[in-house]
Amino acid sequence: MAAALSRALKLPGKKGSELGEYDPLTQADSEDESEEDDLVLNYPRNGLGRDGGVGGGSSKTRGSRSGRLVRVEVEAQDEEEDEWRERLPGKSRKSRNDTKGAQHWSHMDPDRGGIGEDRGGHRPLGGGGLGVHSADAEEKRMRMRHAVRSAFFLVPLLCATLLVLLCAFLIPCQKGELEKKLQWERALGDAGGVTPPALALWDLDGDSVEDVILGVTAWSNDTRTVQGNKIYSAVAVSAVSGQELWRKVMSESVMSVQCGLQYSAAPSPVCLLIGKSIIMAVNGTTGKKLWHVPLKNIESQAVLLPDLQEDSVPDLLVATLPADESLDLSLTLISGLTGAILGHPVPFNLSGQGKLIGPMLHETHQGAYYIVFGLGNVEAISLRDVYSRATGKMPIAQALRRRDPGWEGLKKNNSSPFVHIYRGSDGVDFLLPLVAGFGNNRNSLDTASNLNSTRSDWVLVSGSSKLSVLRQRDRRKGWTFNLGPVHIQPAPGHFNEDGILDVFSQSSENYVMKAQIVDGANGQLLWSAEFVCPRLVLETSTISTSTGQSAFLFWASEPIRARSNATKTTMAPGVAAAQPLIRKLFLLHPVYPTILLELSSTTDTAVTSAVSYLEHLKDATYITVSSRPTPDSEPGARIVKSMSLRAAIASGQIVRLGESGKAGSPLKPSVFEINKFFRRLSFKRQ
Repeated sequence: MAAALSRALKLPGKKGSELGEYDPLTQADSEDESEEDDLVLNYPRNGLGRDGGVGGGSSKTRGSRSGRLVRVEVEAQDEEEDEWRERLPGKSRKSRNDTKGAQHWSHMDPDRGGIGEDRGGHRPLGGGGLGVHSADAEEKRMRMRHAVRSAFFLVPLLCATLLVLLCAFLIPCQKGELEKKLQWERALGDAGGVTPPALALWDLDGDSVEDVILGVTAWSNDTRTVQGNKIYSAVAVSAVSGQELWRKVMSESVMSVQCGLQYSAAPSPVCLLIGKSIIMAVNGTTGKKLWHVPLKNIESQAVLLPDLQEDSVPDLLVATLPADESLDLSLTLISGLTGAILGHPVPFNLSGQGKLIGPMLHETHQGAYYIVFGLGNVEAISLRDVYSRATGKMPIAQALRRRDPGWEGLKKNNSSPFVHIYRGSDGVDFLLPLVAGFGNNRNSLDTASNLNSTRSDWVLVSGSSKLSVLRQRDRRKGWTFNLGPVHIQPAPGHFNEDGILDVFSQSSENYVMKAQIVDGANGQLLWSAEFVCPRLVLETSTISTSTGQSAFLFWASEPIRARSNATKTTMAPGVAAAQPLIRKLFLLHPVYPTILLELSSTTDTAVTSAVSYLEHLKDATYITVSSRPTPDSEPGARIVKSMSLRAAIASGQIVRLGESGKAGSPLKPSVFEINKFFRRLSFKRQ
């Protein structure tokens, strides 16, 4: 209080008391506030003591009265000089601060000038220098700490950004490059007419894409070759690039190719090359022969059986049928491991006539195995009976000894080995399992893919015009639908959303092809359209999509729009033969039943096709084998073509069928809406 009053009585410009002078006000106040003043004076200024040394200063200076007087007068003088400098307009704040600091040091230590000037310089030394260096070091440490923290934040952020960019740009580019590689076309051998060649799909090179194995016939100038100047072979082609993987020359035409037989000792898949009189097993990766078995008059593909010998390899069954009128169809058991015939062929005298049905394996609900086959009629015989007749002994596995009482009750008498599945006045033309995707690539010998086919109901076509579903639990027809003349095997798929497979069928009459989809639950017509007859016999393919329904792929010519019967005309035979017919591949999806997507068009004659699924791309490839005519008299070429369905959809053309003009009918979908739906569509395995 006294110190403040003393400072207030001083006039501007008047110097304070010198050291040693007596001030009664200060002396009186110092006794009451000695403890507080000691705390103030003991605090070092800029790290220096009152005696000018480094550190906290001497105890003498800190405890003396003169030290307190110095503090009071210095503060008073500082205030006077600050007031004076504020009146000077030319002085900057920085210069005023520098002047104040210099006067402060001059009052604190009269000898400071000698210490502050080293060799004529004006650098601050002593405690002030250490303070500056300490502050700089602390500032550097803080900057370093902030830099490290920023690095810890920015480096993970940068890595995450790069990862997102890789996923957003690199991976789609790789998918796009793969889709481009899947689009290829290759000529293999001669056309060979319109007879469908042997075709199978299987991943042979381990790239997760199913490759193509095809039976090929070529001409040679060497007359010493088998069959004159023809060379028969099986060729494996990479599905990614169309390059040839291997070629196996055969002594006769390849009638069927089947892949997927697995050996526990060999990781490579095994493929069967079946001719009219030979079955050869080859390594699917290299094409090297593993074993072969000679037979006569082979009429069927190989049927995959359970392991009859318990050697960890499934066994096989084939049907042979002599060319004479005896109708003695024989079933032959073959070891899948060595190719040896198990026992001897088992003959059966079949009554009836027509196409050979089967043979195919069927597993009943009781777990009993039966072989389904026939000529015109459909019969079945227990696999246990076939094995015992061929070898004279019972199967080793207990599961193969079972019988189904319900099936056994359908025998005419106990002495007959046949179980009658279907007999009628109309001969059976087609019998196939009611399994989605069965017609896409039924040449598989994989156990898992054949499991559903052995337990399903059947699609039955009889009299070339009646479509039925035959229930396997009681061998009765679920329903019957009348069609026109059917020359192509129907295709099961999901059209509506009831979870029951529907049936796509094609019938041709008067140069008009009629495509129809029949409800698998009750036999009602779900969809129908008419086209100009394409003059080819090629099965429809069904593909499961991301919507849960199936897409239907079929070949036809121009669609015939809905017109009255009076104005509907048919193409005359002579005119039809004179005009080159353009055949088109259409895709139908149930979401837009009045819309077809035209994926491809050609004047070639497509003779067979297959669908391969690409799980990692959610895509599928459509493999077509065609006969391409040549302008001269030379034989045409056999063309194998691969097409990515998603790429084909992106460039496909929209074809509208007859639109309904009735009140309450759904609005006509726009082109943008249709394109958006199809481009988002993806495919999956059945």
